[in-house]
Amino acid sequence: MSSDTSTPRTGVIETRSIDVVPLEERHGKVWHQGPFWFTGNFVLTTMVVGFTGPSLGLSVWWTVLAVVLGAGFGTFFMAFHANQGPTMGLAQMIQSRAQFGSRGAVVPFIATVFVYIGFLVFDTILVTQGIGVYSEATWFWYPIIIAVSIVIAVVGHDLLHFIQRWLTYALVAVFAIITVFAIVHFTQAPIDPAAAVATAGWSTSAFLIQFSLSAGYNISYSVYVSDYTRYLPVNASAPKLISSVYAGAGLSAIWLMSLGAVLASYIPGADPIGTLREVGDMIVPGFGTVAVLVSVLALVSIMGVNAYGAMLTGASAIDGFTPVKPTVKMRVVALTIVGIITLVIALAIPDNYVDSFNSFVGLMLYFLVPWSAVNLVDFYLVRKGRYALTDIVDPRGGVYGKWAWRGVAAYALGFVAMIPFFSLSFYTGPVAKALDGADFSFAIGLVVSGVSYYLFSLRRDTSAEERAIARSQEVFGTWHR
Repeated sequence: MSSDTSTPRTGVIETRSIDVVPLEERHGKVWHQGPFWFTGNFVLTTMVVGFTGPSLGLSVWWTVLAVVLGAGFGTFFMAFHANQGPTMGLAQMIQSRAQFGSRGAVVPFIATVFVYIGFLVFDTILVTQGIGVYSEATWFWYPIIIAVSIVIAVVGHDLLHFIQRWLTYALVAVFAIITVFAIVHFTQAPIDPAAAVATAGWSTSAFLIQFSLSAGYNISYSVYVSDYTRYLPVNASAPKLISSVYAGAGLSAIWLMSLGAVLASYIPGADPIGTLREVGDMIVPGFGTVAVLVSVLALVSIMGVNAYGAMLTGASAIDGFTPVKPTVKMRVVALTIVGIITLVIALAIPDNYVDSFNSFVGLMLYFLVPWSAVNLVDFYLVRKGRYALTDIVDPRGGVYGKWAWRGVAAYALGFVAMIPFFSLSFYTGPVAKALDGADFSFAIGLVVSGVSYYLFSLRRDTSAEERAIARSQEVFGTWHR
């Protein structure tokens, strides 16, 4: 089956969740991954990452360089998860059972749900600010915004792809105008010359901090890449798929973070909503409102993506202890629970959320980086894409067991090794403190967890797994690449 052919669908609401997508339901085009991840990463929370360098006194162009290097590095790991989707036909996190066991995977599962909920909360706050909602009205608007994202997630995979793809055109058109204007106008005549002077210098620690945040931000997308590639035909080109995901997620991150750096360098106290509206209105009165509304639509769309991922990961975690039947009812119930949790936290969080967001970004990296390293090493170097799919989706663990010591141990080693490098508002490790707050924990976690898992796997007995793979192929067919 060609990667550019489509299979007829039955019904509007997606019926698959944590189960294997069979060959006859595979559809979609590889190039669609580019705009999907472009829009998925082209949200105002991404712009906030670009504010960091200037806020620490780093010049705009040094900040842009740190963004380019950091996002370029971080997207590399995210993009390579994309190839797992068509190879296995499974959602991203349930694949972790092969490395951690059906119950051992609960640790990265819980961390991943925490990430999804966190982004849903911050996106909800930004959306309400974007549509001009005052704090006293949030009790009314928060449920509406969250409900819209939940409905999108209930319909599922194909609707999310459709929305993301078409939003790309609007985002490119609007932000191309704003970016050109910002570069030409502010670098020539900043609104506040004093602000430009304050952010015109070099700082090694600021550069390292901006690099780390930019890299880590895109690494965090690793937890749901395969959720949106698993419907592709099994013979989809791996190089084209990886390149498409890399281009979409990498370019959007570099663009929006760099724009954030420009705005924060020349506008005192820059914030994503107010600054975007201010700059847009400087071009043409009212254009700022258009830019904000387009950004709000993108935020609501990515909220649907996050809610969808939370549902898949939560169901995978529960299924490791008690079987979960992947039905539409299960989707609706799980997504409703996600929405309620998001609403409660959003109503409780303070209006000044920026410090909370930065700490959240740091925490999510600490928990997810060791998982990403283990997962990628297992797929590309240890098992090389060969898995017993029937055993992965078996709540009892099958050949992979309920607790797989290699993955759990490698994850724990990587996490512990990262602690001295942590840099948070409430804790700074000794190494990070020596580097004036620069956080390189993600690099340490990747190396320690990845190398540990590979070494642990050198002498593993593969005979039982090969028999399980043969049985799996009788059920799903021989479709390993």
